[in-house]
Amino acid sequence: MLAMMTDPIADMLTRIRNAVMARHPYADVPASRLKLEVVRILKREGFIRGYEVKGDGPKKTIRVHLAYTEKGEPLISGLQRVSRPGLRVYVKRGQIPRVYGGLGIAIISTSQGVMTGQEAWRRHLGGEVLCYVW
Repeated sequence: MLAMMTDPIADMLTRIRNAVMARHPYADVPASRLKLEVVRILKREGFIRGYEVKGDGPKKTIRVHLAYTEKGEPLISGLQRVSRPGLRVYVKRGQIPRVYGGLGIAIISTSQGVMTGQEAWRRHLGGEVLCYVW
C-alpha cells in the first residue's frame, strides 16, 4: 500500500536538498506538471545543470542533474518551502519577497503559470509563493 503524499512540492525540494548535501550527481523525483515547471525555472536560473523526464505512463520521474562549482560546492545553498497545504501564502505584486537581497529567487504560481518573483513583478502579477531558492 502506497502512502498518500500531502505535499509533493515539499517532497521534491527535500529530495533535491538531501542529494545536494550528500553531493550526489542527480536526484530522482516523481513527475508532475507543476514540479516540471519548478525544475525548468531552476535550470533557467542556473541552479541545476539540467533535467530529464524518465519512464512512461503514470510512473514518470524527473531526474534533476545537480550543479557544483570546480571546488565541489553546490550552486544550491538553500531550498525553502513557503506555501504549504496547511497554510497557503499568497502575495500581491507589491509584496513579492526578495530572497537573500536578490541573490536567490522566489518561485511563484500565478494565473499565467509558474515563474520567478522577478518575472511576476515585471508582469504585474501576484500569486502563491511556492518556495525560495538561494
